[in-house]
Amino acid sequence: MIPMKNKSIKFAGLAISIAVISACSAEFENPIGDQNHSTGTADFSQFVAVGDSLTAGYADNALYQSGQEKSMPAILAQQFSKAEGVNREFKQPLMNDNLGGLLFGGTANPEFGNRLVFDAATESPEPIAGEPTTEVLATAPLTGPFNNMGVPGAKSFHFGASGYGNSAGLLTDPVTANPYYARFASATDATVIGDAASQQPSFFVMWVGNNDALAYATSGGIGTDQNGNLDPTSYGSDDITDPTVFAGTYDQLIGAITAANPNAKGVLVNIPDVSTIPFFTTVPHNPVPLDQTTADALNDITAYGGYNAGLGLALQGGAITEEEYNRRLITFSASSNNALVIIDEDLTDLTGLNPALTNMRQATGDDLILLTSSSLIGIPAIAGDLTKLWGISAPFLDEHVLTETEVETVETARAAFNAKIKSTADGNANFLFYDSAAAMAELKNDGVAYGTGYIDANYVTGGGFSLDGVHPTSRGYAVVANQMIDVINTGFGANVPKVNPGGYSTVALK
Repeated sequence: MIPMKNKSIKFAGLAISIAVISACSAEFENPIGDQNHSTGTADFSQFVAVGDSLTAGYADNALYQSGQEKSMPAILAQQFSKAEGVNREFKQPLMNDNLGGLLFGGTANPEFGNRLVFDAATESPEPIAGEPTTEVLATAPLTGPFNNMGVPGAKSFHFGASGYGNSAGLLTDPVTANPYYARFASATDATVIGDAASQQPSFFVMWVGNNDALAYATSGGIGTDQNGNLDPTSYGSDDITDPTVFAGTYDQLIGAITAANPNAKGVLVNIPDVSTIPFFTTVPHNPVPLDQTTADALNDITAYGGYNAGLGLALQGGAITEEEYNRRLITFSASSNNALVIIDEDLTDLTGLNPALTNMRQATGDDLILLTSSSLIGIPAIAGDLTKLWGISAPFLDEHVLTETEVETVETARAAFNAKIKSTADGNANFLFYDSAAAMAELKNDGVAYGTGYIDANYVTGGGFSLDGVHPTSRGYAVVANQMIDVINTGFGANVPKVNPGGYSTVALK
């Protein structure tokens, strides 16, 4: 998954109750050399993880050192060592600090700012204070090789792109490099998969493809569905990858690993559903409280009453169907759960009939309001103009919400990507499949009990997701690692011990 361009999240009247946010003792962990532990038919001696931010240990809208140290691959490597009875180094391209921001030539880049912490007084996540120390442009790359090849922001086709780690490409237009990979690429023309394969992994985890669909989703669908376009070099950063491009790229990535070591075993991981993560589920579609006077004013003929009357004329003239007419009507009531007004680009364009008939409607439960949009609800769209309030008297724009149609677009692509990942795993006896989509759905629907505690997908209080609403907390990554260990133990006849997720932190308070 991808960074959210360091947007700060504030809650406009959405109450958050703070749960106890602490770590307890790791009762599950066992010492190296326990006679009951075994590797089964797996060989963990050279373990490499390939993926994006979910592999890197990204959390709280940043990559920072303590998060990396509790990344899913780091937890797996720790437990693999216990099964082997040896201490093996698992090398990661650690950030310089626990702030998470990046410096470009000594200057903090606002697109890659500090991690979020929760301010209980304001009930809002805020970037942690401090000057970051992780430089991207002015220092030599870190010395590898690195077992954790997680690169935040990378899409499937980026893993084989030469120069993706060349810092000079960060200054071009368009940008052709990734600042995280630029820190540890083996050479300016290196590829992520090349650096991974050069280590001849005996065991690997590949969690690739999240950004191919979710970058579009987290941007509110402002990108383009590139279905049918087989040239990924022409894609924008928020576009959806063509399924044929994804399938061919995935074959190339797997092929690079198996060419380096034909006996390599591994776990292939699929892509979760956007409707199961807090970035899309925390803000309700109908959070607006209104009294009767305000509701009447909004329904007046000089406000949305005029818009509704114009829709009636469009219906009479045959420009829209009765179904679309009813979908577009905007009405408010004296209640605490009025729906937000949004722009929906998939509605019929009526501005040729009347410029005031913009593509507006009220949100439904099938639309997903972005977590980052919460801070805008009821705020003037134009500074000082109290007649135009976001989501109420001024519609939310495309970038603020993932509409029902856009959700379906994401789901169509995700289904195709996941089918490819599953078929690849099923087609090779050396590969196992981990269903992260099912795991995230379980977190949302039921939560996960782990013996000494429980986590779910509720924002802030659930313990499973970090403050960006997309990436797990360290405790969430520990649960994912345990579930992967279950898959490995079953599939390869191993007995790798699991960790106690209670020994890993959740969100941090300011």
